[in-house]
Amino acid sequence: MNRKPTLLTMIGVLIGSGVAAGACSSGAGPSGGSGTSSAPAPVPSSPSAPPSTAPAYHPVIDPAKFSNRVTNRYFPLPVGTTLVYEGTRDGRPQRDEVVITKETRVILGVRCTVVRDTVTSNGALVEKTTDWYAQSAAGDVWYFGEATGEYTNGNLTSTKGSWEAGVDTAQPGVVMKAHPTSGDSYRQEYRPGEAEDMAKVLRTTATVKVPVGRFTNVVVTEDTDPLNPDKADHKSYAPGVGLVLADRVRSGHHEHLALAERRG
Repeated sequence: MNRKPTLLTMIGVLIGSGVAAGACSSGAGPSGGSGTSSAPAPVPSSPSAPPSTAPAYHPVIDPAKFSNRVTNRYFPLPVGTTLVYEGTRDGRPQRDEVVITKETRVILGVRCTVVRDTVTSNGALVEKTTDWYAQSAAGDVWYFGEATGEYTNGNLTSTKGSWEAGVDTAQPGVVMKAHPTSGDSYRQEYRPGEAEDMAKVLRTTATVKVPVGRFTNVVVTEDTDPLNPDKADHKSYAPGVGLVLADRVRSGHHEHLALAERRG
């Protein structure tokens, strides 16, 4: 699940446009070994983003209409880039380092990009997550799962929220549509009782200022979790950049993270 208000596992950097589709080779985790791939040829059609109100959620996934090359304007994932988000959780400093790797992983026959996300506070490890993303031919960015672990005093204490599409009835969801519109609502992830995050587009013309710069025409979403109704995150995605700001606006905790550094 999207357990914190970062990308989610959500991420962004400057990148050119372009969409391709194809099948997958595997990377870290139980599905296989690591590897890279060249961009496959584009295809004319793509599955649409799943509705958030589907009574029986089971999107049809055609591997031939997906690619691990993620070039969505609001959620690009250029390989080799490291993004650093800085902020606070309940007044304590928090740092989130996101690495877009060259690794790929096969999930439901789709070649997914592997993104590694490490959260620390005052230098101590808080959480480590591996996320898997792919882009449809229509340009929507799909989320195929995550392996997440929470840590206390260096020891793994929980893997709650981990899921993989196709395992234990879990299904992939959409983290960013190709052409987001105010009012759009969609399911980001789906493993019943474990990962059920939803997103709704609040606006598409916001202005946001963070340490790396000032951005206009920013897409702002509200991410909610039916399993935790008291939680709500507002996330801001700048065109050509991706996630630049995340705030937990409702829950027992307050979190604020902003894009502070980009390397690669």
